[in-house]
Amino acid sequence: MKKILFIFFMLTMFSFSAKAELMIDVNGAMRDPMPIAIADMVSNSFNAGTYGEKIRDVVIADLERSGLFRVISSQSYIQKFKSIDEMPTFNDWQAINSLALVQSAITETSEQSLKIEFRLWDVFAEEQLKGQSFTTSKDNWRRVAHVIADAIYEQLTGEKGYFDTRIVYISESGPATRRVKRLAIMDQDGENHKFLTNGASMALTPRFSPNLQKITYLSYAGNTPRVYMLDIESGNQRLVGQFKGMTFAPVFSPDSSKLLLSHAQSGVTNIYEMDLKSGRSKQLTYGSAIDTSPSYSPDGSKIVFNSDRGGNQQLYIMNSDGSDVHRISYGKGRYATPVWSPRGDYIAFTKMADGQFYIGVMYPDGSGERLITSGYLVEAPVWAPNGRVLMYFRQDRANGKTVAPVKLYSIDLTGYNERMIVTPSDASDPAWSPLLP
Repeated sequence: MKKILFIFFMLTMFSFSAKAELMIDVNGAMRDPMPIAIADMVSNSFNAGTYGEKIRDVVIADLERSGLFRVISSQSYIQKFKSIDEMPTFNDWQAINSLALVQSAITETSEQSLKIEFRLWDVFAEEQLKGQSFTTSKDNWRRVAHVIADAIYEQLTGEKGYFDTRIVYISESGPATRRVKRLAIMDQDGENHKFLTNGASMALTPRFSPNLQKITYLSYAGNTPRVYMLDIESGNQRLVGQFKGMTFAPVFSPDSSKLLLSHAQSGVTNIYEMDLKSGRSKQLTYGSAIDTSPSYSPDGSKIVFNSDRGGNQQLYIMNSDGSDVHRISYGKGRYATPVWSPRGDYIAFTKMADGQFYIGVMYPDGSGERLITSGYLVEAPVWAPNGRVLMYFRQDRANGKTVAPVKLYSIDLTGYNERMIVTPSDASDPAWSPLLP
């Protein structure tokens, strides 16, 4: 992955007052998105203008997809900028009820390079909130667009964005009896798609390393399900550990130094923690139950997992050394695939009750359970790096021998703004990367 050379600067020629700062309510905005204007990019050439149009389109798509913003149609814009240094005529933007304004310019600095600048304005306070400049190669224009969208999102919500990220998932194809499942990766908006494995061996449950360089996943290579690690950049992969029997449900520790996985042998499944540097593993759970789907808390001090030790599948939390195991789920039905929010405030899960599947969230102590979507099969939630959005996969009931489509969806934590993520083929088991470096 090529890196953008960032030249960040806060434009100081216009100051703003903290007390007048425009801020969106991320909880209420799902029903009443913020109206925002994004002016056409000023350009110094036809070629630069073409890139500018594409960047603007991606920024608009990112912000609108969040459900928090409504970009006002450019047909209603009164002022047409000729320079990045031109001051907004705020009355013109107030007249169309825009609360915020994005002003930008793009310059072709060489055959291979672009300079992109933008300014974010509070229209009614008539103050600049943010200004940034980027220089980058032309083939990185899409990343710049995501970074701009993240900057706008963060400034207007007070929370980190999630647009400059990637999704790794399982691409599915073929008939039900010969289903091909292989690793694939793409940007969070479905662009820049590529396959990471060839499908010769079934792959499942991928998870990103927090440092972004590696993915861990379950592979059926050699007809024995085991956990492997794949270097995203080099394509090299290796078996994780020398366990006898099946290993599955891998997940990295917050500092990427360790890996949690489940080990099944003789009808019993326990959770192990493996030090990736030394290769040594430590058993964390014991007994005759099936303990699986572990997930670290953001500080690495605790682990949530699901277990049938109480008679049916429920959620439990323990300390990272395996001590103080206690149950947290007590609602009707069975619970699975828990995953701790990056902010530490919620645990997302899959729930099965009354012949229906649900995606829900609860507080780490088990209180405040809230179901945010449901279906014939909805499963495997994962968090965006800012802890505001979940992604999961959905499948409807099959008709006859035909495999019903399997698709990725995202949904806001509030339960609004559910959207399908377009993929070249069927898709399941998503994993969301942190923000790209």
